[in-house]
Amino acid sequence: MNAPAVSLNNAQMQAVHHLEGPCLVLAGAGSGKTRVIVHKIARLLQHGLAPKQIAAITFTNKAAAEMRDRAKALVGPRAAKDLAVSTFHSLGVRMLRTDGTRVGLKANFSILDSDDVLNVLKEAGGCSDNALARRWQWTISLWKNQGLDADGAEAAATTDDERVAARVMRLFQERLQAYQAVDFDDLIKLPLVLMQRDEEARARWQQQFQHVLVDEYQDTNTVQYELLKALVGERAHFTAVGDDDQSIYGWRGATIDNLKRLPLEFPQLTVIPLEQNYRSTGHILQAANAVIAGNPKIFEKKLWSEFGDGEPVRVIECDGEEHEAERAVARIQSLRNGSTGEGGAFKFSDFAILYRANHQARVFEQKLRGAQIPYKVSGGQSYFDRAEIKDLCAWLRLLVNPDDDPAFLRACTTPKRGIGHQTLASLGEFASRWKVSLFEALFAPSLTATLKNRAVESLQEFGREVNELQHRAGRTSGGEDAKALLLGWLKGIQYEQHLYDSEDSEKLAAARWTNVLDFVDWIARRCGGEITQEGGTVETERQTVLQVAQTISIILSLADRQEDQDVVTLSTLHAAKGLEWPHVVLAGVNEGLLPFRSGDDDMTVERLEEERRLMYVGITRARTTLAVSTLRRRKKGRDTIVGVPSRFIAEMKLDEVKAKEDPRERLKKLRAELAARSGSVPAT
Repeated sequence: MNAPAVSLNNAQMQAVHHLEGPCLVLAGAGSGKTRVIVHKIARLLQHGLAPKQIAAITFTNKAAAEMRDRAKALVGPRAAKDLAVSTFHSLGVRMLRTDGTRVGLKANFSILDSDDVLNVLKEAGGCSDNALARRWQWTISLWKNQGLDADGAEAAATTDDERVAARVMRLFQERLQAYQAVDFDDLIKLPLVLMQRDEEARARWQQQFQHVLVDEYQDTNTVQYELLKALVGERAHFTAVGDDDQSIYGWRGATIDNLKRLPLEFPQLTVIPLEQNYRSTGHILQAANAVIAGNPKIFEKKLWSEFGDGEPVRVIECDGEEHEAERAVARIQSLRNGSTGEGGAFKFSDFAILYRANHQARVFEQKLRGAQIPYKVSGGQSYFDRAEIKDLCAWLRLLVNPDDDPAFLRACTTPKRGIGHQTLASLGEFASRWKVSLFEALFAPSLTATLKNRAVESLQEFGREVNELQHRAGRTSGGEDAKALLLGWLKGIQYEQHLYDSEDSEKLAAARWTNVLDFVDWIARRCGGEITQEGGTVETERQTVLQVAQTISIILSLADRQEDQDVVTLSTLHAAKGLEWPHVVLAGVNEGLLPFRSGDDDMTVERLEEERRLMYVGITRARTTLAVSTLRRRKKGRDTIVGVPSRFIAEMKLDEVKAKEDPRERLKKLRAELAARSGSVPAT
């Protein structure tokens, strides 16, 4: 393997060459943290470690894929192939697939997604209220992320609602055990239990990973931190890469305390700050540094760059939400037409509009469509994440693989068919005892010794429906025939009625049924040999419904990949973390929105500090220009209230670098804004 090229600054080089003992790399926004991680991997390989002895842990599949690709380019495909680059959850799956039997799991345990968990919780709590079950789900997830089991949750509960949630948690865990299933939180919690209780497994995994690198360390929760400690042991050969100023996920269990604990629990810790920014201009970084200065510092760090001051950060005052969206569209049109002297037209993908909450996207979507500007929305719910679509996908998955236990659990209870949690728990115990899948267990002759005849009849009737649909799906091709098959099946299981029964609003139920019909059309077109892509419809070979079902996971995993499209990005601030654009508009920067405040609740110091970090993240997404938009009047529910500019605007200290705008440029901007209101593109 060739030595990595020297393309690092002094701080980065120091981080890359620190190979013995614990290291914390304080990677400020845009400071090249991924470059440091992949170069450190290369240095560890040069130092004598085998690729499989290096674990690099990220928080998203996308980040893991990028890191793997960059490592491959640096160290070569052979070395990169054996590197353990994965998310925390993927690492947990690997550990449990290897040693799950040591913590009471069968080898082919099931992993439940969020909606699967919600259904089990509703059954466990005897509840039909989705909102209440979601609150249980969040509370139980936070407890698990703090390392609490049902006993610990009952001890920690301080309100009546929490005490109920703790009781539900106990029933929920009993059902997971019976189903031989885990949720996403268990993928971290159970490996930690394994490492804490099983000395042999702990020694083997510590020997397996000689050096552990953790990206986005500030986003770790308590259990992830404890798992890291267990993996590295007393040797403590690890590199934590993170930024205390970008810790914005406290609401889902991440704790900034993990940064505070490192120097206390690892006194030999070496701290290396990366302060040179390779993304943004000086004025943008000055604003970011000024805002974050309002938070107490765990470690000192101040961003700087060699890109010069650039254009001053602009504050745009708007009459209301519609005016704000019009001005954002006008800004995009103006910059694309080069009216600010920035050197010609930019691509649409150079622009992002960022906001605190999903509901703020709607008016921007309207104005962008009116101006015929293409866009995508990030951070909202994907079409394929909707409950009704996941219901249908569970059936399709089961047609392809009857041993898919999570798909079985979802399909057999959606719609309800008299198969309750006690029946499923008994079936799960039976399947676990005989080491078979839930579906295979349906037709076992000895099942009647475990379940009552009525329960067995209900289960076997479901099994026959799946077998019948599988048989017909394997023989039905062509768009019209596929559509007829699927609609007939949906009618047979009374799925439309199920949607109306499960929703309080007929309008919402009708919208969900429309989504189902759209999905049926989508499958039918593929069966008919039509695949819609950018630029038109492509004709392919006709397929059976079963053949389409066999590729459903791949199709869905690719469905929302739009990185290469030339579109404006609309995104929540949380979803924008880790991304960057040349031109950014921060929208709705008002008190009550950013910092966010729900009703009359008190803004604690901790929450305010996290909201300030969120503002810092938003500012540092911008490379070249940043506009901060604030409302004079804003909507709050059905009312319109006076808009108060966010305290964060004053904290940016922009008065110290006031923009001197040419009156002619101001006139061009006004023309662009008028053109945006009328939906036309201004002349240059």
